[in-house]
Amino acid sequence: MRALVTGASGFVGSAVARALLAAGHEVRVVVRKTSALSNIADLSVERVEGDLLEPASLCGIMAGCDALFHVAADYRLWVPDREAMFRANVEGTRALMEEALTAGVKRVVYTSSVATLGSVPGGVADEQTPVRYSDMIGPYKQSKFRAEEEVHRLIRLGLPAVIVNPSTPVGPRDIKPTPTGRLVRDAARGHIPAYVDTGLNIVHVDDVAQGHLLAYAHGRIGERYILGGDNLTLAAILTLIADIAGRRPPSLRLSRHWLWPVALASQAYARARKSATPLVTWDELRMASKYMFFDSAKARAELGYHPRPAEEALADAVAWFLATGRAPGKPADVV
Repeated sequence: MRALVTGASGFVGSAVARALLAAGHEVRVVVRKTSALSNIADLSVERVEGDLLEPASLCGIMAGCDALFHVAADYRLWVPDREAMFRANVEGTRALMEEALTAGVKRVVYTSSVATLGSVPGGVADEQTPVRYSDMIGPYKQSKFRAEEEVHRLIRLGLPAVIVNPSTPVGPRDIKPTPTGRLVRDAARGHIPAYVDTGLNIVHVDDVAQGHLLAYAHGRIGERYILGGDNLTLAAILTLIADIAGRRPPSLRLSRHWLWPVALASQAYARARKSATPLVTWDELRMASKYMFFDSAKARAELGYHPRPAEEALADAVAWFLATGRAPGKPADVV
């Protein structure tokens, strides 16, 4: 099989490209002119230029490919220009999927997110949990919800697509890092002295990558599959990271009530500085008001998906941040 992978220079995309190569497939990757290529520098892949913000650049990039793995997305919880995020995540996805229809690829695996799914207060959500666009908090979730709608629309027109919804991946090569990667990095540094009462589903990025290949091989067209791992409270996550890094876990639990003014001030500062990232945002606090717990039973049953324990995922993530010099000492600039 020859597969086209978007987002291969990033965190999840590079893991998908590596998994495909390890399985013996040929891989073509889409990179932007400005993409940092360190995550794929050692990979034997064909590179082509393309940009989700420039639909014309996507024409013809799937020629000769059997499969499309569309992993690329603008993933930020703070974005001063929401329209650019919608252009990349929604319009870019639409253009790429239309190109896949034109090229006649045999199978598409679209990387959505659990961000598009519903939540169950005090419980665990799955692919069937009711959800509406009005439930989406912030431009990232909103744009991914609309993008998934576009994929479903094109499936009805004949697009042979399977949708995967990763939860919260952690692991090596999170070079940006992602918002979760920043949490792991800063906790490993000992720079998170307190926490709020929330929870996440933690999964190893390489298990998410294997889930993509399983979705290609066994997924049903038009279906979505949660690629998750273990449900853990934030306190438990930070304790595990502290144990791995040899640090004392935070013991101070903060009420979100006291953090709303901090979020507003932090966002105002980031807007003034333009390139700055807020310490905490209003949307992050709204999202943290819910436990983001999910069930991967459908992927286990239909795909044969078997993720490793969250402790192993966090250990690999911390080890990578330590090995690359991103965790020890004073906070470094985000790269």
